[in-house]
Amino acid sequence: MYQAISGNRTKSALVLVLFVIILVALGYAFGEWTGVRELSAVALIFAIISVVTSYYYSDRIVLAMSHARPAAKEQYPQLYNAVEGLSIAAGLPVPRIYVVDDSAPNAFATGRDPQHAAIAVTTGLLQKLGRYELEGVIAHEMSHIGDYDIRFMTIVTVLVGTIALISDWMLRFSWFGGGRSRQRGGAGLIAVAGLVLALVAPLAALLMQMALSRTREYLADAQGAMLTRYPDGLADALEKLAADTEPLEVANKATACLYIVNPLTEHKGMINNLFDTHPPIEERVRRLRAM
Repeated sequence: MYQAISGNRTKSALVLVLFVIILVALGYAFGEWTGVRELSAVALIFAIISVVTSYYYSDRIVLAMSHARPAAKEQYPQLYNAVEGLSIAAGLPVPRIYVVDDSAPNAFATGRDPQHAAIAVTTGLLQKLGRYELEGVIAHEMSHIGDYDIRFMTIVTVLVGTIALISDWMLRFSWFGGGRSRQRGGAGLIAVAGLVLALVAPLAALLMQMALSRTREYLADAQGAMLTRYPDGLADALEKLAADTEPLEVANKATACLYIVNPLTEHKGMINNLFDTHPPIEERVRRLRAM
């Protein structure tokens, strides 16, 4: 377990560096395409700002994107009891607790470290899950907090969106007649390579996000089951979440990886499952039942 946590921290640093390189490469190529070579410096500054902003404010960004509101203790006593009890069991500070007004059952955790963490659950989750199932979900999210997964995945979520945005700007500029009228020699090749990068960078970022997310879900399932001492609680919850057909209105492709199950209905199907940030629920349930 401790090796996995340490590995997560190392991977987080490496992925951040890789994202910065992609952003700078996009800026440099964009500069060659437009003739404004200072754009590479602008891209570097933008990349640094994105990383710093993601580290310190990504939790606020994600909570705002998800329309999450602080949960009142007197309104949600069972939720507070579950979070506080499992925080003690995990030896972690009690995270901030938020609720998303949506009938689709789901939950996620966010924040840069256990001292600045938050857990958000939908009202649908509170309505449709029993006590032990809710505890299983909260334990899963507490495991993400303890493993520093929340910092990694929240930062990656913001940076994936940044890369997609810059790529979109570059492609729109080229489609609508942007770029120098004559591209010769190395500059022309760099500009063409930049356009190719603008096309593949969002997909590459998504694949990186996917590859690093699946193993973290299995680990959080196992640790969550250890916290509650009742693997069937989480297994039952996952089965209920998988069977529920209501779409989560506030979810999008950038934040989908943060949830305990993929909230996007269009992810279902054999082809789409290949690019899913979550492992198959059937396999997650099978492993939990075998514990």
